[in-house]
Amino acid sequence: MSSVAAMMSVTTSLAGTVVATGGTETDITVGGQNYRVHTFNSSGTFTVQAPLTDVEYLVIGGGGGGGRGSGGPGGGGAGGYLEGTLTSLSVGNQTITVGAGGAGASSGNDGGANGGDSSIGSLVTADGGGYGGGRTVGSGGAGGSGGGAADYLNPSTADPSGGTATSGQGYNGGNGKYNGATFGGGGGGGAGAAGTNGSTVGGVGGAGKASSITGTSVTRAGGGGGAGTGGASTSGGSGGGGASAVLNGTNPGSDGTANTGSGGGGGTLNAAGGNGGSGVVIIRYKI
Repeated sequence: MSSVAAMMSVTTSLAGTVVATGGTETDITVGGQNYRVHTFNSSGTFTVQAPLTDVEYLVIGGGGGGGRGSGGPGGGGAGGYLEGTLTSLSVGNQTITVGAGGAGASSGNDGGANGGDSSIGSLVTADGGGYGGGRTVGSGGAGGSGGGAADYLNPSTADPSGGTATSGQGYNGGNGKYNGATFGGGGGGGAGAAGTNGSTVGGVGGAGKASSITGTSVTRAGGGGGAGTGGASTSGGSGGGGASAVLNGTNPGSDGTANTGSGGGGGTLNAAGGNGGSGVVIIRYKI
């Protein structure tokens, strides 16, 4: 048996032990310790039936949508990324909210929409990702990670700034850039790195961050790529960030991957921005 298979082996002898319910439940063994994992890919209820201690969590907000426009729209920022431990949880219900991805801009020179927040009751809240800027919007939106900025419609105006990230939840979006005949939107910020500034091409989305809470290391929450005049799409950040649309093309920016909280790629004049990916809430505890 491979080491990965061994790590993910189901502890069938404990399968009948019910201490909490909600989401998709999986029993795993990591380093000789048995855990139960509850994965919420959509909103629901986590019901604690016996007091729990040392409850680990991963909460990621929905990713922001990419901007659209005739210049270089920005990529959407990743949803906020929070990983930690709750010392205890009492018997009762916790409302689980999984943030929706923000819509990419579908017309004009508009910015996208911010992603929705994800939360475990009132205990932990990860902010939705910031929107990618459009040409008439300019700056990227603030959020868990900030959205990338667009180049601005008025060349005499200073290059717009990427959106600001929530402290401790992600990174800023990249700045937009206008170079006369060339332009580029900034990449959206990711959970692991800031979005790249636009230049003569769009900025690359910021990298996501890896977690092994489900027993296998998975990278999530990458920023969306910004669009520009480079003649090719710009990559989204690792972990599910959407790539940008191609200048003069009609295919929209790519969507952020569902349940990773990744940002959507920036669009162009003839193509919509990509939608942000929905968030996720994962809870695990020893059994």
